[in-house]
Amino acid sequence: MREHSLSIIIPLYNEEDNIDPLHARLEEVLGTMNTPYEIIMVDDGSRDGTAARLRELAQRDPRVKVIHLRRNFGQTPAMMAGIDAAEGDILIPMDGDLQNDPADIPRLLAKLAEGYDVVSGWRKDRQDHPLKRNLPSKVANFVISKISGVHLHDYGCSLKAYRKQIIKDVKLYGEMHRFIPIYATWQGAKVTEVGVTHHPRVHGVSKYGIDRTIKVILDLIVVKFLDTFAQKPMHLFGGFGLVSVFIAFLMFLLMLYLKIFADKSFIATPLPLVVTLFFLMGFMSIFMGLIAEILMRTYHESQNKPTYIVDKTRNCRSKD
Repeated sequence: MREHSLSIIIPLYNEEDNIDPLHARLEEVLGTMNTPYEIIMVDDGSRDGTAARLRELAQRDPRVKVIHLRRNFGQTPAMMAGIDAAEGDILIPMDGDLQNDPADIPRLLAKLAEGYDVVSGWRKDRQDHPLKRNLPSKVANFVISKISGVHLHDYGCSLKAYRKQIIKDVKLYGEMHRFIPIYATWQGAKVTEVGVTHHPRVHGVSKYGIDRTIKVILDLIVVKFLDTFAQKPMHLFGGFGLVSVFIAFLMFLLMLYLKIFADKSFIATPLPLVVTLFFLMGFMSIFMGLIAEILMRTYHESQNKPTYIVDKTRNCRSKD
């Protein structure tokens, strides 16, 4: 991997006591690799002394790039800021709480050198609370793997290695940094994982809670929608709409049957309301599908974005 340069990307939020030890460990590992590198530390609107520590560190080490965000945007936007500023060929994000071990970086790079495009860390012996953190994480990883079709044991591990060309056009929102391997798979990337060391937190407090799990579930729904219906939203909205209209039609027939053969008045049952409700839902869903189709076409055509990705060409003339 010596012909490549590395960009280590570290989002930070209230981690002032971890900055210097983390930098020292990174220097110890990267200094032995004879590989050009840069360390990008993103201060995500910290309220402690993180900003001051980063300024001092940047003055001491010119290979440390510091990005200060105006407020706390969250881990994903902070990581996106680091990715946008990265100049290396290989991007390695990691947490700033000293729970990821920089000594695992050569292991990730070695796996990357086998021909993979994304190597994800797997915290086999995770040093977190078994019920509050580990159990929900295992359940979430199982669900994400099943729904996405990209089978990884540990989506939540920030320590990963990416070839820059794979994720250079990826835009991240919400809590979607953990889904980068899924985005990369859409681009035709080869994804794998390796076991990495996980240390217990020594300084500071965890920023993760049950609200993060809820956000991840909602973002997973978005990812699944983008994967399956981004270029054909009418298939989802229209399909639901047609089913609703069909149910409305069946309820209407039942309503007529009861009126003719059972002498039941229309107002004696809730069927007229059910028919109206399902018909309106179906109509609105089909209408939403049409709007989504227009938006999708506007997105691709206004920016000249193709609906396909070319891997290689032969004897093809480039277009200006």
